[in-house]
Amino acid sequence: MGNTISNLDLSSKKIVVVEDDYYSIKYYEMLLASVGADITILKSGLEFVEYIKDGDKKIDFIFMDFLIPHITGTECIRIYRKMNQTTPIVMLTAYASEFAKTEAFIAGCNEYVMKPIYNEKLTFMLEKYLGKEVEANVFN
Repeated sequence: MGNTISNLDLSSKKIVVVEDDYYSIKYYEMLLASVGADITILKSGLEFVEYIKDGDKKIDFIFMDFLIPHITGTECIRIYRKMNQTTPIVMLTAYASEFAKTEAFIAGCNEYVMKPIYNEKLTFMLEKYLGKEVEANVFN
């Protein structure tokens, strides 16, 4: 399994990753940079809330960790959904709890995905949520 998503061109996409684990951050940075995405890494829920506070940031996709410092991933989603109902949000977690999963969906996440997340799953989610523009690039 390679460490790139070579068929995707996300050069016009802004992807926010909210993650506090150093190795996970490096993994997402490597994969998303390989397809040209504009990546913002935020290491806590507080950083995320501060980042979105002014409300005028363009965000095309969010990967949100469940257990992050200061403000939980679920609460971050709840806060963000008050401002934006359309940006896809994928909750990433190693926490396998039906209660947590239900709470994440109620807060407004589009997917609840168990870690580790491999290239193929990442590619599938980006294709699914970023629409025809990305799909067209996959097959060219």
